[in-house]
Amino acid sequence: MKKAWLLATLLAPTLWATTIEIQQFDNPQQEADYNTLIQALRCPQCQNNNIADSNATIATDMRHKTLELLKQGKNKEDVVNYMVERYGNFVTYDPPLTPATILLWLMPLLLVLLGGSWVLLGRKTAKQGVDFQQQSAHASTNDLDEQRLKQILNGEKE
Repeated sequence: MKKAWLLATLLAPTLWATTIEIQQFDNPQQEADYNTLIQALRCPQCQNNNIADSNATIATDMRHKTLELLKQGKNKEDVVNYMVERYGNFVTYDPPLTPATILLWLMPLLLVLLGGSWVLLGRKTAKQGVDFQQQSAHASTNDLDEQRLKQILNGEKE
């Protein structure tokens, strides 16, 4: 019984090992294209891994579909176009320039410019408000000073 448990313990890691996919290619160029494509396409589930490095089910399906398309005579561009059509621009590491991606790149710049102008306008408005308050304070002080000066010149006492 102890030997069976020991054998099961030693063999358990091999049961958890990932399977190795064996692909049959028609020619060396097809194999090179396949390897290039699976390195260049991103896994939609893993997001940071290409489909060659991902063990996700969707990555496995994408690898199989890539090979299938290459065996049908499609070139690399056709395969990438198929994947983009099916999974969106996210599957490529170099997405095309579209209005959405332009907006993503320009939005931080626009926000910085908007925030900077808001701060500058706020400062300018606050300074004008302080100047106005100082002018009104000077005006009321000047009026009091003039009244007191008139009283002194007229010889009146407080």
